[in-house]
Amino acid sequence: MFALAADMKALEDAGRFVRVGLIGAGQMGTDIVTQMSLMPSQRLMITADIELNRAIESYAIAGHPKDSVTVAKTLDDVNRAWLNNQFVAAADYRLVTDAPLDAVIESTGHPEVSACATLRTLYQKKHLITMSVEMDITIGPLIKWYADRQGVIYAIGAGDEPSALYELYDFAMALGLTIVAAGKGKNNPLNRDAVPEDLAAEAARRGLTPEMLIEFVDGSKTEIEMACVANATGLIPDVFGMHGPLVNIADIKNTFDLKENGGVLNQYGVVDYMIGDLKPGVFLVFTTEKKRLREALILRDMGTGPNYVLLRPFHLCSMEVPLSVSQAVLQGKATMAPLDHLVAEVVAVAKTDLMPGCELERIGGHTHYCMTDRYDHAATQRALPVGIAKGAVIIRPVKKGDVITYDDVKLPENSVVIALRRLQDSWMAGQIDENELLRQMNQMAVQNT
Repeated sequence: MFALAADMKALEDAGRFVRVGLIGAGQMGTDIVTQMSLMPSQRLMITADIELNRAIESYAIAGHPKDSVTVAKTLDDVNRAWLNNQFVAAADYRLVTDAPLDAVIESTGHPEVSACATLRTLYQKKHLITMSVEMDITIGPLIKWYADRQGVIYAIGAGDEPSALYELYDFAMALGLTIVAAGKGKNNPLNRDAVPEDLAAEAARRGLTPEMLIEFVDGSKTEIEMACVANATGLIPDVFGMHGPLVNIADIKNTFDLKENGGVLNQYGVVDYMIGDLKPGVFLVFTTEKKRLREALILRDMGTGPNYVLLRPFHLCSMEVPLSVSQAVLQGKATMAPLDHLVAEVVAVAKTDLMPGCELERIGGHTHYCMTDRYDHAATQRALPVGIAKGAVIIRPVKKGDVITYDDVKLPENSVVIALRRLQDSWMAGQIDENELLRQMNQMAVQNT
């Protein structure tokens, strides 16, 4: 984000601002509304949430007067409100995607809604900043390709662990260092069997849905976030589900080392996570063969090596997301974006014995949790990507702890994220050329309107 503050100040001094829309006014979306109220170079023109009152309340929480917010049901309502210098709240996300804006922030966390909103936004050539890593790990390469063809930015928002870790990765790669491992500190104990009822009271206290909290506790969110990093960097999961050792900061560089050196790894260049005293935060272990640089690292209090640790012991989540907006609009760059292919796949694993007729729930529910695998291995297994699992119906028994496969389910019909995933699979397999891919993407975008 080179000179980003200066670029934002120049825009402010010119009496201009970036026109931004937000889809999803939950906990993180409301944080974005509040954060952006401190940033004169950006204006959150419209916020949409399926629960309209949340969109309205987000402006009040941010400190905007009640009479400065207008509820809109049509684009005409939106434009009239803006002519009167009003903020807009809406229940229909399409009012955000279709309004004349510079950028849209998508903050729903639901792959189907995220896919619909993202496709519609990019078709209309607006920058899209997503907080929905669940969508990105499912169809990110295709979405990035489409954004490039539309001449706009698709970015994973700043502030969460993936983009915070990407900063360390970019730093190490720019210096030509050898990356041993990159990962995050898991913020809470791991319980793969956790279900919503277990933590309903705690979720209510924290303003979360029980499923959202369980997604963190059963490890699903960690698996998803590290797959997101893998797909943006090329780093791979060393083993199915990663290692996730119990380790404190002082021992990171020794634990995340090759097995022959007393560590847990089979190879360098991996994504992983740890459970210990790094919570929250992200880490990167690097090494170098240059004797002179090892001597220099001793002088910089980095230790004697051969491994060294970089830490970012904070991430401000949604508070940092507006930086990605400025970076996209003012600098034409993405904070973080996926490669043109999947490196890792996050697969659905049965949380309990599943019988025919059972419908898979959302991530953090009763039916399954997430595990990260290498994409090629998951594809060989026909493992079900977790981003398209919700609503799938089990058609043959699956035992607890088994990976759910395509052969075990009947997928929902008329799903945009599933259609995009199938299109991405065909593209990655070389079964469709880019002209036909663009035609089908545009056709889906139009049909989605």
